[in-house]
Amino acid sequence: MSEVVRSDLSNFQTALDKAGLFEALKYLNERTPFRFTGVYRFDGDMLRNVALFDRWSPEARRGADAPMVETFCAIVKQTGNAVQVSNGRTDPRFPWMADNPVMCYCGALVRDIDGNPLGTLCHFDMQPVEPPSSELSLLQSAAPMVLSYVS
Repeated sequence: MSEVVRSDLSNFQTALDKAGLFEALKYLNERTPFRFTGVYRFDGDMLRNVALFDRWSPEARRGADAPMVETFCAIVKQTGNAVQVSNGRTDPRFPWMADNPVMCYCGALVRDIDGNPLGTLCHFDMQPVEPPSSELSLLQSAAPMVLSYVS
């Protein structure tokens, strides 16, 4: 783990412990160009928002739920791997997502104590953005820290 990721992970944990999930998501978001940072829970065919930080509307605390098939979070669940997409309209890995309003995504799987997928910790935006190079690694390391909020 790089020193940058280690430092950001420590700051995330501090924000989570002292101020709660919303402030921790805000911390993650402020370090990136993404508009949204959220925690989502898998619920059958639906993706349920647990908490969301929206850079344009910081007073909002929750986002909308969505059908799983319409989300990049579903890809994280299906593959069991973190996913980063800079521009979903041109990414050849996911041609079925070309018409999705979410253009960029960076997300990691939140697993329960038995390793089963429960949800995601992710950033996303309706515009293409380039995340910091260490962002996927940070989200993967931070995902277990939000388990109690997802389960």
